[in-house]
Amino acid sequence: MKKDIQIPNVTNVEVAVVLDKNSQDSSDEWGVYIINRKEIDIEMVVIVSQGFSETKKTSLFRRKIDVLPANSFSKFEIMQPELFALDNQFQVTFFENNQLHDKTFIFQAETIQKGFLRDIDILGKKGVLIK
Repeated sequence: MKKDIQIPNVTNVEVAVVLDKNSQDSSDEWGVYIINRKEIDIEMVVIVSQGFSETKKTSLFRRKIDVLPANSFSKFEIMQPELFALDNQFQVTFFENNQLHDKTFIFQAETIQKGFLRDIDILGKKGVLIK
């Protein structure tokens, strides 16, 4: 029965960790965004995130976005810099045209740093992006 379930490859959905400014006190804050570069809305987006290493593991965090419109993005988490020493995994599951899609994005330890920031056009900000 499991072999009958077709889960297609995920394209044009990305996760980015971006250096933002806190709106209340203008301090630096790291935001995590999901980006939908598809020409179609994606629905029932569930994101499960966790940081881990050989000796440490964070709690699981779950987020749900009912609809992420075509060519848009949503900030779903604020990330503490202490977590950059861990591998950070984001498992993204969603429906596109009533078909289930699933992809895991992993930011390896120490890859989220100011020196690695690049322009992310759709956000108009600098960050680290995984496609």
